[in-house]
Amino acid sequence: MDTLGWLNVTIPQLLRFEDVALLALRLMVAVVFGTSGYFHARDPVGRAKSVELTPTATRALGLAELAGSAGLGAIGKKITVWKTGFWGEKASGWHYDLMLLTMNLVILCTAGGNLVTSF
Repeated sequence: MDTLGWLNVTIPQLLRFEDVALLALRLMVAVVFGTSGYFHARDPVGRAKSVELTPTATRALGLAELAGSAGLGAIGKKITVWKTGFWGEKASGWHYDLMLLTMNLVILCTAGGNLVTSF
């Protein structure tokens, strides 16, 4: 492991791909939250049954997911209401939600990298 100033880097040759990797991470988070939010907002009655919320709350959840900010709420419901474990039955645990929340944290803490669109 090399040390670049204060930063420990396992494979320093990969640092040149940092901005591309952060862009890919941002795109993946956008796709996951965007599609989930779209389906919640488009069919709140049908989706409300699967998430055990009212159609109004499901539509609000969908709009929040579209904004990319509903990760913590999903984890809380799975832990406290549905009592799923970390992996859950049929991979329905909260590991996936925690991964997405962590991905958002990385994007937030790194400002998303240098590959951005300027308006």
